[in-house]
Amino acid sequence: LVQLAESGGGSVQAGGSLRLSCAASEVYFSRFCMAWFRQAPGNESEGVAAIDIGDSSTVYADSVKGRFTISQNNAKNTMYLQMNDLKPEDTAMYYCALDRWRCGLQPGYNHRGQGTQVTVSS
Repeated sequence: LVQLAESGGGSVQAGGSLRLSCAASEVYFSRFCMAWFRQAPGNESEGVAAIDIGDSSTVYADSVKGRFTISQNNAKNTMYLQMNDLKPEDTAMYYCALDRWRCGLQPGYNHRGQGTQVTVSS
């Protein structure tokens, strides 16, 4: 069973940076997509960024374009989200997700981690 473990969340002031990591294990297929979703209390889950592990193509939500960068380390089966110029509205629980067939920012990925909290103060 695929296991996902996020790390790197924390509290920062507006304008600061954080780097989230997601380590995937028990993945026995070579083509799949990984994504970051976030959810703030009272809000719907929002797709933030996604990457196709096969061709490294990426997609971002408009709200984070130019500030967030998603990347991968194939050798370590790890995905990253570099978040710069953070804003208070970025405050949320961030979840890593993986799916063998689904890609992009829509919900419904088969596998999801436990999440890591990101809090941005003004």
